[in-house]
Amino acid sequence: MIDRFGRDIRYLRISVTDRCNLRCRYCMPDGIQTVSHDDILRYSELLRLVRLFAGLGIEHVRVTGGEPLVRRDVAGFIADIKQTPGIRTVSMTTNGTLLLPYGRALKEAGLDSVNISLDTTDEDLARKITGCSGVVQSVQEGIRLMRELDIPVKLNAVLLRETEKTLPALARFAEEGVPVRFIELMPMGYGREASGLPAGEALRILRSVYPDLRPSAARLGTGPAHYYESARLSAPIGLIDAVSHRFCESCNRVRLTSMGVLKPCLCFEEGVALGALLRSGADDEALRRATEDCIFQKPRQHCFDTPQNMTENKLMSQIGG
Repeated sequence: MIDRFGRDIRYLRISVTDRCNLRCRYCMPDGIQTVSHDDILRYSELLRLVRLFAGLGIEHVRVTGGEPLVRRDVAGFIADIKQTPGIRTVSMTTNGTLLLPYGRALKEAGLDSVNISLDTTDEDLARKITGCSGVVQSVQEGIRLMRELDIPVKLNAVLLRETEKTLPALARFAEEGVPVRFIELMPMGYGREASGLPAGEALRILRSVYPDLRPSAARLGTGPAHYYESARLSAPIGLIDAVSHRFCESCNRVRLTSMGVLKPCLCFEEGVALGALLRSGADDEALRRATEDCIFQKPRQHCFDTPQNMTENKLMSQIGG
């Protein structure tokens, strides 16, 4: 699908739930209201939309949440997406704490890769951020299992001011062959109240440990990260600096919320309620027209650098991480 600015949209992120087993302060702390189960699209409804998207040119699907592994039989859903003609890859973003019980099912489903979120290797600090104990240990065990199963892993860390001293410890995963990406905190929901660390400062900290850190031509997946390499690293370190640097001219993605709202840009409330259309009896042609129109109208760029211009007030967990 081509939008009005000539961008080729081939990447779809699908949220299967707004629920999570962690309570990260900048995302969905205690007290957050979740969506009724009746309002969440069934897998059969999501698959109908996946087939529609594939027919329009979507090739890569990432399953997200909330935490996708808290939804029952998400591995079966992934297996069904993998069988959809036109879909080339299916990946997942997870907090990693539930990979031990479900990892083998994901392997059998054909999952192509997994992104695991971990903001610090300090267990006490992780507990303060997530509201849960034992997070670092369970994530490390999940990473080991994924590597044993030969499922490619990338580690994602949101750049927070309180975790800046632990960045080198996270970077050591790259010494062991796991790519690490540091992501600027998006000013959305509770993220507006948290203190983020700019990517430039993170790079300075990392270069104090890896003086030869230099830009790399590596491309891992279909996302916007730009990577760096060092003689001491077996895998690259990436930065996703959506706040301090725009990469909107090459944006190739759209998001589908767990309620079936298609969102062309995180910053803006505008989207189309495909789930509501589907449940009202719309046929595939009506859904296709609504999808094409929404994507054609995709905004030129985000406005994270001017949060006052944002019209989206939902939390990331409600949209899809």
